[in-house]
Amino acid sequence: MQIYTSRPSNTENREEREIRCYDFLDTLNIAYERVDHERADTMEACLAIDEALDVKMCKNLFLCNRQKTAFYLLLMPGDKKFKTKELSAQINTARLSFAEPEDMLKYLDINPGAVSVLGLINDREGNVKLLVDEDLLKDEYIGVHPCVNTSSLKLKTEDVLGEFLKATKHDMCKVFLKGE
Repeated sequence: MQIYTSRPSNTENREEREIRCYDFLDTLNIAYERVDHERADTMEACLAIDEALDVKMCKNLFLCNRQKTAFYLLLMPGDKKFKTKELSAQINTARLSFAEPEDMLKYLDINPGAVSVLGLINDREGNVKLLVDEDLLKDEYIGVHPCVNTSSLKLKTEDVLGEFLKATKHDMCKVFLKGE
């Protein structure tokens, strides 16, 4: 995989949601490394990307409460196990489950397999609460998709959780998942 340090020069076959990510990051002067690759919609498929970018891809889960009145984007290390009960207790919400693909599209303009913190640029109404596992905060960089799962970016964690979140008008709630 070839590593690039800028947006694609040819955007002809790129989705608008991906281009929006590059526009947003470039406006904020947030540096990134990028690789293009075959579709990667599982953590296993991300292993080669991890190696190419020298970063761990972040596991991103889009969740909701039973009533579908609260939506959450959980960022956690890719090698950690997710336990609904453990997270529900920390955020004081009963019965968390995975949100429907329609809700992903509605709130983040993302399809399943491409969920990413970068989707928050599309949540202008602030409907999605960001949850970040504290183990993720220990890494200098995180790997994310630019709202599509055919490219991946390496970003400084502090840029994402600082300047990026400020610009999207989102806060983060720190959580801790024990994993195994």
